[in-house]
Amino acid sequence: MADGGYELGRMAAQVATVAAAVRSIEAKIDNVNEGLAVIDDNVDTVNGNVKIVYDQLGQLANDFHSFVQLQVRANALSKAQQRVIQIRQEMEKRFGHYDIVRRTTTGILQADDLGIVKKSTISNATEELMITTPGYWLAPCLVALAAWINDQPELAERAVREGIKRNDEKTSLFFALICRRADRKSAALKWTQRYLANQDEEDLDRKTVIVLDAYASGLLGADSEGVISKQMTEWLERLADKPGFVEQQTKQWSDAINLKRKPVDTSEYTYLRKYSKTWPALQDIMEGAMLHAEILSYFTAIFEQEGSTDSLKSQLDEILNSLVTDFDDEEIPLRKEEKYNQFVIDFDGDEDRARQNMAVEQTAFDVHKDFTQLLTDAAMKPESSHASVSTQKFAIALSKGWITNAYNDIIAQNRMKIPNEIEINVDTFNDKTTDGQDEEEIVQRFNDLIDSEKNDALSQTELSAFDKFCKIGGIAIAVIGLLMFIFGHGFLGVIAVIAGVGMVINYFSKKKNIEQTRQNIEEQFEKKRTSGLQIIRATIAEIVDFRAEFAAKDGESQKVLDFLEQITPEQYVKKLSDTNRRIRV
Repeated sequence: MADGGYELGRMAAQVATVAAAVRSIEAKIDNVNEGLAVIDDNVDTVNGNVKIVYDQLGQLANDFHSFVQLQVRANALSKAQQRVIQIRQEMEKRFGHYDIVRRTTTGILQADDLGIVKKSTISNATEELMITTPGYWLAPCLVALAAWINDQPELAERAVREGIKRNDEKTSLFFALICRRADRKSAALKWTQRYLANQDEEDLDRKTVIVLDAYASGLLGADSEGVISKQMTEWLERLADKPGFVEQQTKQWSDAINLKRKPVDTSEYTYLRKYSKTWPALQDIMEGAMLHAEILSYFTAIFEQEGSTDSLKSQLDEILNSLVTDFDDEEIPLRKEEKYNQFVIDFDGDEDRARQNMAVEQTAFDVHKDFTQLLTDAAMKPESSHASVSTQKFAIALSKGWITNAYNDIIAQNRMKIPNEIEINVDTFNDKTTDGQDEEEIVQRFNDLIDSEKNDALSQTELSAFDKFCKIGGIAIAVIGLLMFIFGHGFLGVIAVIAGVGMVINYFSKKKNIEQTRQNIEEQFEKKRTSGLQIIRATIAEIVDFRAEFAAKDGESQKVLDFLEQITPEQYVKKLSDTNRRIRV
């Protein structure tokens, strides 16, 4: 009996020892678990920080790319500005002496009108220019002009022959205008005929615009105008008979008209630009729609300008000034480079756009071109072609059929590019809408996607089969270990109890971590939902605004067509008392 009591006491002491050991292990496991929880929290924090870093890196990459693009454009702008200065300095160095000859032309004419300069002075000045500018076509022309003023016909004839030898076309045109200025209409007619006889409608001298200028301004008189109108009609008829003429005119005028396109102000469509892969197409068609107002404004500004009310001599002097001061052929390479760099400056360093515009502007610098290209350049590139407002009016009116064809083609091409559906791209969500009328359906699809992604993420955070087993299995193992200890297997029993308790603790630890993870996932996806919905609704609102603005701007195309319809060539050739023009287009 005493032995039994002793044995029970000993067993009770052992159980108490095991229990104390288990409690000690539990405490340590709790400490470890708390440490693991802290580690888990730190890992979550690190993961969150890593995501933030990745997001910031992405933004930084975008910002860096934007910075690089801005820097590239700034460098290009700076180089273009410097190059324009260098080109002008080079032109002054190489061709500055031409300017002296050019300025002298009008000076001689005005001095002779006023009679306040001695004729010998005029002769001396022109002879000096002849010596200091060898090879320049205008120098012998001025010698001939001075000889006429001084009644020296033999010298005048020799000087004229030298001028023709140096440049037959410009010399003929020069004396046609000089003779008209002196009211020698017959001589002006002969010089005009000589000039036109040297022309080929497919290979016209670019200075032919001067004849158009004088013709459109009504300065050449009835006989010469008859020659010019007949010649233009013949040129147009021969050109129109050539295969592909209509297609060529459509492209030619389309290219010239598209030069007036201007970039879209992207600040009005910040969400579309950022959250729609369709934006490049939208930007392109909006530029095309905005073109209508630009072209209407351009044409209106031309046709609203009043014709010159200056005297005949003053207007002829202006045209003569255009002939002699416009750059000569040897200056063209530098002038072209100057124009390209000016485009770079105009487009804030955007070299791609400068090259595109220069490709179209190129024709204005061609030494020779066909008659229709001459009209196009006069109408749309007056700065480079040096056409007057009168010539612009006449060129547009004469070409209105081709302009209308080209403009209808531009309208059709732009409308063909209108996307039926506009994409919405927000993170992993990609959808489309036509006009935003299905906003609620899109929102519902977005919510469904968020729910699906959230459920997928939550499904990855379930307890594993082992972790689920740990709860029941751990309790069972601990009970078995306790029984083993009671029935004499002390060491193995303690090990089993410890293992069982560890498994149970592992179960609750993993469960706690998973619950925290799931809570984080819920919060993250709700944030994504809130942010995404705001972006989607804002993008759809911009889509609605874009469609409305595009429709309004596209509708202005009819105004351009109506404007062209009401003009005719005869309206924009200034009539003189002895004029009797007939132009067929």
